[in-house]
Amino acid sequence: MNIKYPFQFDNSGHTAVTDDNSHIRELIEQVLFTIPGERVNRPTFGTNLMQLVFQPNSSELAATTQFMVQGALQQWLGDLIAVSDVSVENQDSTISVTVAYTVRSTQQSFITQFSS
Repeated sequence: MNIKYPFQFDNSGHTAVTDDNSHIRELIEQVLFTIPGERVNRPTFGTNLMQLVFQPNSSELAATTQFMVQGALQQWLGDLIAVSDVSVENQDSTISVTVAYTVRSTQQSFITQFSS
C-alpha cells in the first residue's frame, strides 16, 4: 500500500492510496521539487530545480539541469528505477523536464514530464 502524494483523504475519509507506478512518479516529483536542506536528516535530498526559475534561461542552464536531475534520481531512486533519459527544454520562463525511466521490479518503461 502506497500513500498518495501529496497527502490527502479519499472519498470515505481514509488516507488516499495509489498504485505502484503512480507512487514511483510521485517519488520522482518529490525528488525534483524538494530543495536540498528542506528535509530534516536528509540535507542533500532533492534538486535546486525550483530555484532555477529565477536564473536567466539558456542552453547552459538546460544542460546543468539535465545533469542535476539525472544525478539526483540515480542517487535517491536508483534502487527503484533505471533512468534512461532526461531531457530539459527551456522556453521563456518555463523549464520542462522529461524523464524516461524503467521500473526495476516490473521492467515497465515510462516517460513523464514536469514543469516549473
